[in-house]
Amino acid sequence: MWISGRREPLRSKKKASPLHEITILAYVLHVGTGMIALAAGTLALFARKGSYLHRRAGTVFVVAMVVMATFAAYLAIAVPGQIVNLFIATFTLYLVATSWMAVHRKECMAGITERIGLFIAICLWAPFAILSFQLATASPPFFNSAVPLKGPVLIAIYTFTAVLTIAMIGDTQVVLSGGTSGAARIARHLWRMCFALTLTTGSAFTNGFSRLLPGPHHVPPLFFFPQFLPLGLLVFWIIRVRFTGWFRQNDPAQLVSC
Repeated sequence: MWISGRREPLRSKKKASPLHEITILAYVLHVGTGMIALAAGTLALFARKGSYLHRRAGTVFVVAMVVMATFAAYLAIAVPGQIVNLFIATFTLYLVATSWMAVHRKECMAGITERIGLFIAICLWAPFAILSFQLATASPPFFNSAVPLKGPVLIAIYTFTAVLTIAMIGDTQVVLSGGTSGAARIARHLWRMCFALTLTTGSAFTNGFSRLLPGPHHVPPLFFFPQFLPLGLLVFWIIRVRFTGWFRQNDPAQLVSC
């Protein structure tokens, strides 16, 4: 175009594709609902168990986690080199869903949802078990990873494999015994919710908040410690529910044996 007698080159503005805009929106919703889940999960963790505040915060946590993990699964597919996050997102959805069902399903009852949960657990466990075996025996992994499978990543893979093994065994017991009840039912709810919160906390501090630091992206060692808080509380509550008198074993309503 012509301005003041001087010729200015035309600058063509490249319009962003709809897919790019959807991906940006997915990032915003993923991060936003992740922050909500982190706040609600922390509140539910410290609130008196069974109280109104605990139940409401837990509901917000579940909804936010489902939305966050759903968009994480989309981003794992849409963004190159992030396919491993599809497994993590599915694992998170599985933990939250089965934990929610543990306290909303009637005692000593198991149906199609529990069988679906077991099927998902097996599908998630199988690739992690194969990968853990390959890494432990120094065999070539069955997929190419953009991130070196060593150090903290290797520890994370072994941890996921161990947790999925425990989850799969627990789901098998629930399906075969026709449900769960009493302290085992509450423990099932607690450890799955706490581990889902651990995943959210770890992602927020090591992958999210660390990017706000000045200079090249790096994760300070201090940012690894917040995720140990829900893990520590997980251990505390499992011991308290399963091995102490906190859970009212003499309550006739809780003495149902499946």
